[in-house]
Amino acid sequence: MKVDLFDFDLPEDRIALHPVSPRDSAKMLVVGADGSLSDRVVTDLENILRSGDVLVVNDTRVIPAELKGLRHRDEYVASVSFNLHKRVDGHTWLAFARPAKRLKVGDRVVFGATSEVCMLDELFATVEAVEDGQVTLAFDFSDATLDEAIKARGAMPLPPYIGAKRKIEERDKSDYQTVYAEHDGAVAAPTAGLHFTPELLERLEAKGIQIERVTLHVGAGTFLPMKADDTEDHTMHSEWGVVSPETVERINAAKSAGARIVAVGTTSLRLLESAARRAGILEPFADETDIFITPGFTFRVVDVLMTNFHLPRSTLFMLVSSFCGLETMHKAYKHAIDANYRFYSYGDSSLLFRADR
Repeated sequence: MKVDLFDFDLPEDRIALHPVSPRDSAKMLVVGADGSLSDRVVTDLENILRSGDVLVVNDTRVIPAELKGLRHRDEYVASVSFNLHKRVDGHTWLAFARPAKRLKVGDRVVFGATSEVCMLDELFATVEAVEDGQVTLAFDFSDATLDEAIKARGAMPLPPYIGAKRKIEERDKSDYQTVYAEHDGAVAAPTAGLHFTPELLERLEAKGIQIERVTLHVGAGTFLPMKADDTEDHTMHSEWGVVSPETVERINAAKSAGARIVAVGTTSLRLLESAARRAGILEPFADETDIFITPGFTFRVVDVLMTNFHLPRSTLFMLVSSFCGLETMHKAYKHAIDANYRFYSYGDSSLLFRADR
């Protein structure tokens, strides 16, 4: 399909730079299976969802993956910043570098000392590869020691459409993390989950709504623009995900009983549908996924999707157009723009009912 089909005009002032407070007071556009539109708020979930429904959340935790360092080459020193976006092994990360032209294979990079732990006073890495703005960094530390060193020096990796408009703030450490985040590894938040509060989750559980956790470590590739003119020519980034056997058993049982499976975020949906690709039903999964969902895709697990509003021409807008229909999503996004909904990571929410259910 031509990427132009997924384009739309978005005024700059619709891009949210901070979340609303409290989190669950955000607006939520409900898109029915028949294409109907209803303006609600996130707390209305407890009235919209039914007892027995399964809410599937992504419990990945965002690491402070934006690092600033000094590149050393002989007697020459230069400032360089990095956005870690995918872990290769215990001590190696892929990263986007700015400016990448200052880096060459073999360069040493030292990151500023901010930790009170003596062994972490210096964090060094060696540049192992440089290609198209992406570098491979091999750190001197590994595994848990490296994780703590990165946390001590890094800042929250805000999406570029926010980072270009303001500096990272102290509040982003909590704002850009879901309340149920558990497993370190993401370099971008599963932003649909940012709307939940502990109180809302408790009320949903009290109503009999089952909450299940999966883990997909969101990569910065989710923000990369589409360079292809046709979806057939796009190469999707891959991300690591896990769906446990116990979670699979409970979700399949609920689905067999007629319950609706509600994915919180495109990350949860992509992982669930990846785990169902081989057999046509949900199976345990622990692997990389590069699933690319465009109109014509057959959904096997998810019935309802809660998600924020996405970029024009993005793979995520293609996903929601596959879920509800391209015409319906253009109509929904026009309504959201006209009604002053706030877009992107810190923006408002939508609740989409699958068109073919």
